[in-house]
Amino acid sequence: MAWVTVAVAIVVEITGTSLLKSTDGFSRLWPSLGVLALYGTSVALLSRAVQQLEVSVVYAVWSGVGTAAIAVIGLVFLGEPLGALKALGLALVIGGVIILNLAGAH
Repeated sequence: MAWVTVAVAIVVEITGTSLLKSTDGFSRLWPSLGVLALYGTSVALLSRAVQQLEVSVVYAVWSGVGTAAIAVIGLVFLGEPLGALKALGLALVIGGVIILNLAGAH
């Protein structure tokens, strides 16, 4: 059940990050409140997950998957470029998450 909580925290965080542009630098009230509420919810869910799972692994998965997902969202929906260096960075993040998960399993 803890991994389901992590998955929901990731989706909530990705949703909040996807809305960041709409805050216009946190100058628009409702989008700003939405982003803050989503981030707060995501962190609250993480605090639940780390009661049963290792903090380092949970945080690595949450941040790594979130980073990769936002990069894909930027690429597909926002027209952001994906150069070789950015692709390498994302691969390193994903690789790091995999390694931490493998290390946490032993």
